[in-house]
Amino acid sequence: RESELKLCKMSALNISKKRKFVADGVFYSELNELFSRQLAEDGYAGLEVRVTSATIEIIIKATRTQDVLGEKGQRIRELTSVVQKRFNFPDGAVEIFADRVANRGLNAQTQAESLKYKLLGGLAVRRACYGVLRFVMESGAKGAEVSVSGKVRGQRAKTQKFADGYMIKTGHTYEEYVDTAVRHVMMRQGVLGVKVAIMLPHDPKGIMGPKALLADVITILEPKGDDYRGY
Repeated sequence: RESELKLCKMSALNISKKRKFVADGVFYSELNELFSRQLAEDGYAGLEVRVTSATIEIIIKATRTQDVLGEKGQRIRELTSVVQKRFNFPDGAVEIFADRVANRGLNAQTQAESLKYKLLGGLAVRRACYGVLRFVMESGAKGAEVSVSGKVRGQRAKTQKFADGYMIKTGHTYEEYVDTAVRHVMMRQGVLGVKVAIMLPHDPKGIMGPKALLADVITILEPKGDDYRGY
């Protein structure tokens, strides 16, 4: 098994850096697509891929980890087998784990999926969106935005936006602070596009949100004692 894994890694080393990044991106995207379809009802909230010397570890983030594991771990073994066969990995080269999301109210994928099922259940668009917004803001988010596009009422397609709190739109800070997710809802009158954007709060520990402060946040320190004389 180790020799097979070494051969896989040798072939990976032989390709150029550019191709490796593209291959890693395609691998991640394909896994994300598979899990978001299979685990949609179990609160799927993203994945993380870690490559160790012996194995490839795939960590599935979800709100209901017990449902992801299945009875006696049967479901996660099935997913491992599917991934192994799809990418031609040797036996035991892939390990899949399930990790519980710390705060589902601050996860855009979970909230987009929740909104999707509310709309499929026949709840009014405005009510469903405001429900999601309220839950996100109560979970401690700095701001949130929900938009629904398509034939909401009547034959004319339009976009409805619902926003609350503070939201940035551009720059590197946007990439760090804003979590976004898009879902397609197959309604009877056509397809609705649902987009959820959540601005995470600052967290010095980096658990609930990013460690880095926003660029425009200025900390004013207390002046030193009487001994200090400024120039």
